[in-house]
Amino acid sequence: MRREAEYRKVPVAAPALIGNEKIYVNDCLDTNWISSNGLYIQRFEDAFAQFLGVKHAIACCNGTAALHLALLALEIGPGDEVIIPTLTYVATANAVRYTGAEVVLADSEPNTWNIDPEKLEALITPKTKAIIPVPLYGHPCDMDPIIELANKYDLFVIEDSAEALGAKYKEQFSGSIADISTFSFYGNKTITTGEGGMVVTNDDHLAANVRLFQGQGMDPQKRYWFPVVGYNYRMTNIAAAIGLAQLENIDKFLEKRRVIACLYNEMLTGVHGITLPREESYAIHSYWMYSILIEDAYGKTRDETMQLLGKRGVETRPIFYPMHLMPVYGRGDCQGLEVAADIASKGINLPTFYELSSEEIEYIASVLRFTYS
Repeated sequence: MRREAEYRKVPVAAPALIGNEKIYVNDCLDTNWISSNGLYIQRFEDAFAQFLGVKHAIACCNGTAALHLALLALEIGPGDEVIIPTLTYVATANAVRYTGAEVVLADSEPNTWNIDPEKLEALITPKTKAIIPVPLYGHPCDMDPIIELANKYDLFVIEDSAEALGAKYKEQFSGSIADISTFSFYGNKTITTGEGGMVVTNDDHLAANVRLFQGQGMDPQKRYWFPVVGYNYRMTNIAAAIGLAQLENIDKFLEKRRVIACLYNEMLTGVHGITLPREESYAIHSYWMYSILIEDAYGKTRDETMQLLGKRGVETRPIFYPMHLMPVYGRGDCQGLEVAADIASKGINLPTFYELSSEEIEYIASVLRFTYS
């Protein structure tokens, strides 16, 4: 057996700066346009809107800010309730709380791990203002029943597509279906700006609201006049330059993630006690993170499996802890949220990034097979 120090090191994620990033950033430096003005912001927004097939794309400083802006644009605030999946990254809940609205937690579907549309209607009250579906790890949510329910009760739908750039629901891109949607460009995302986000919508009024709140609330027709309390949520020209260069390679990035998923599926199929990710018939999964569940039949717990992978140089992450277990959002029990709790207790994100090699995937799979045996 090799010593631990001799095992290869495989990170769980890594950016791929393989295009025009340096050229565009140097152009920003050479022209002195480095802050929140500059041509690359408009170019990135236009290219992103064109890729998704939406009318408006507004760049901002991060994905959490994008969610906050979307909620502000819809005038959600104190006294309102917003339904979100309990199984999500904490930013979804935090952004709701920023507005003063209350977070209402929904359970997950067992197959996709996304918000369960069949469990939403029971959560709706006269205070409910919006639903935020989250396409977890790149699998699109089942949007038709969510949209139908929202129309029935006159609710907004905000799609938190931070993890699902390039995913499709019935031939439509995730993020192009709801009233308003958001994306994240953190360093581990399918494309990155280092830190960054985007709000997208087909609604002119909502887009104008987002731009108003994003830039300190300054009236676009009257400089240094502020009719509302706004926020400094703007993206820098340098970040947008990186984002534009990244977006130019989006097809390569998405294709490679599907190759990675296929290789994992091929090498892990048949390993007793490991549940592989599903791709429903209505979906094209973008595989932001290839994630598995460690079942009791595997013979080791999720945490024990992660520790063993770590000792052999393979970095992993647990699936997000559900919001109902968080001190700031928890209610002390899992009643009605059992599916999400079960998924969260078993889930692992395996390395998923553009430059991950087939040899590294084979190595990771071999560790999992050896660990089981």
